[in-house]
Amino acid sequence: MDFSINYWLFIVGLLLLVIFVLDLMNKRGRMFRAINKFAGPPTRPLIGTLCEILFLNQAKTFQCARGWAKKYGGSYRFWWNDWFCVLNVVRVREAESLLSSTKNIDKSRFYKFLHPLLGLGLLNSTGPKWMQRRRILTPTFHFNILNGFHQTFVEECDQLIATLSKDASLGRATKLQPVMSRFTLSTICETSMGVKLSSTAGADEYRQKLYEIGEMLVHRLMRPWLHSDLACKLNGYQNALQKLLLPVHSFTTGIINQRRQEFQQISDKTEVITEENLYTSTKKRYAMLDSLLLAEQKQQIDDEGIREEVDTFTFEGHDTTASALVFIFFTLAREQHVQERIHKEICEVKSQKLVKDGPFSPQDYAEMKFMDRAIKECLRLWPPVTFISRAVSEDIVLSDGNIIPAGVVVNLHIFDLHRDPEQFPDPDVFNADRFLPENVDRRNPYAYVPFSAGPRNCIGQKYAMMELKAVIAHTLLQFKVLPKTRLEEINFVADLVLRSSNTIEVRFVKRE
Repeated sequence: MDFSINYWLFIVGLLLLVIFVLDLMNKRGRMFRAINKFAGPPTRPLIGTLCEILFLNQAKTFQCARGWAKKYGGSYRFWWNDWFCVLNVVRVREAESLLSSTKNIDKSRFYKFLHPLLGLGLLNSTGPKWMQRRRILTPTFHFNILNGFHQTFVEECDQLIATLSKDASLGRATKLQPVMSRFTLSTICETSMGVKLSSTAGADEYRQKLYEIGEMLVHRLMRPWLHSDLACKLNGYQNALQKLLLPVHSFTTGIINQRRQEFQQISDKTEVITEENLYTSTKKRYAMLDSLLLAEQKQQIDDEGIREEVDTFTFEGHDTTASALVFIFFTLAREQHVQERIHKEICEVKSQKLVKDGPFSPQDYAEMKFMDRAIKECLRLWPPVTFISRAVSEDIVLSDGNIIPAGVVVNLHIFDLHRDPEQFPDPDVFNADRFLPENVDRRNPYAYVPFSAGPRNCIGQKYAMMELKAVIAHTLLQFKVLPKTRLEEINFVADLVLRSSNTIEVRFVKRE
């Protein structure tokens, strides 16, 4: 009996000694010395700073990140354990060095949690695969093709206005999230995928399941014991996630199958398919999915690769833009003088058009300079993607001589970066003049990155901006937007995009 107790005491003591030695060695290491020049929560042996985040829900996770950015007054480090450190970047001096790098462009290990949803498409892939996909997809966002998409935006705006008119006629507030999400999903399906949402089953379930999947992914991220795929499988997490993914992937598979049939009909009539004759030999408008199907014929991508990109663009192309629209209309309802100035500008451009009753054109938006600045200020305050994450593979030397060492992960918190007081005085105050050309020229170009920046910037940012302008211009021409939900009532949560757990509502009132 005594031998057994002594044996186990010896084993426990030996383990504690090993932990102590490893902890001591780590704290004398180069990474620890470099990264601990940044402020951050206190660390403990073996578990680092983990006790600060254990069991946080989505709302508390969002609040914690904002609180630490204010508490430490700049970028701060966070040790998940003795060997894994994250630098949370909230200031432009570190953001510029990261985003401008042509070498530190790989996404961090946290993105593996998105693989079941999106696969290894343009968002998640790295190296040659990422470069090949970027080459395939970049031409589909050429300005000539974007101008062709504009007609769809206008048609969908008409449908959106009809929906808003129903709420206005009944005198009730509009719940922004479901309305804007339905609108952006419809536009991405018809423009980038070449299919009408009404012809594809499962759209409402697709949108609903995405919210639940986002909640599950954040839950996993904040619980290190779930980072292991084996642990997820054993505790039932994997099975629960797969059930949510089934209708999501069924929806995007239906889109691919429908467009593939139409593409095949063109193939049967065309000896050699190119992007040029594909566009001219069909009555349907050009779609991004056509480029993928053409690349499949050239054996540049397989069926799984097409599914990855369709999953990625259907999600990113609708959810991020819907989030942007929710907070733009919320902000315009609060900032009545801004809304009225945009409306005046829209009316002036409208009065100059040769066809007074016709819709705006992409060229008309170029004349709406204040609207452009106001949209950018909304995206500064409420960036749809609140943070991105990169793996540092090569040391980053900062302007002050400090080093972000290879081996750490950098989480770039765009929400906080856009509130850097050195770049944006009174950062919580709406001020569209921040985006006057002379003010933009004086500011660091990496201080404002709603679409990321550098080599891995968002490929669809021009698409998104044109869509936002089309919606704002056509909607404000018809409606005055009045506030309903107050800012203090919004319960921001950590999610795949900027979102509130409670409903955000405004009132749309018909203009005379």
